[in-house]
Amino acid sequence: MTTNALQIELDPRELRGKKVGRLRRVGIVPVHLYGPSIEPRSLQCQASQLIRVLAQAGGATPISITIQGESGTHLAFAGELQWDPRNDGLLHVDLVAADVNRPVTAQVPINFIGESPGARNVNGTVIQQLRTVDVQALPLEMPAQIEVDLELMTEPDSVVRVAELDVPSSATILTDGEEMVARIELPRVAEEVFPGQGNAEADAESEGGDTEEAAGE
Repeated sequence: MTTNALQIELDPRELRGKKVGRLRRVGIVPVHLYGPSIEPRSLQCQASQLIRVLAQAGGATPISITIQGESGTHLAFAGELQWDPRNDGLLHVDLVAADVNRPVTAQVPINFIGESPGARNVNGTVIQQLRTVDVQALPLEMPAQIEVDLELMTEPDSVVRVAELDVPSSATILTDGEEMVARIELPRVAEEVFPGQGNAEADAESEGGDTEEAAGE
């Protein structure tokens, strides 16, 4: 499935450097928009609105940006996000502009659906070895996520590798096809104690004790 760009409007930003602290105190986040085909722009946005869009976009969904007071739009992907370690507030956002006609590379998340018969039959657990893969596609053709149907893992030794992932023909996975995406982890089985084995050492110790006692007598 191809990606539909999310929409957001940003405002031009006058304050820069240390002065941006004034913006953050009133719930506004500084944004830097840049890319190979545009002039870098200093912008800003209300934190609540920006966080909502970024949460939906992740790193693989393009964002269609309009700027207050200007015509036209820019297509961009979320780049570096800076968070405040003291209160988890969003400090700064980089948005990387993309050309709609030029392929880009993004990390696309892998999402599991369904239940594995192979894991269910042995009370095992499906372990996700890989959470994202690198995908190349045109910005508006980039998959938002890649689904893995666990129903296809029918045996306890079933695995899913990158080469088996299903993506649109307009996208190319760049991650090594041999990398493992999912496997089944079998439950740990407690070591068995065979009948009589647990008492053998005790019996030997008992016998040894009787012998020493007899010798003493």
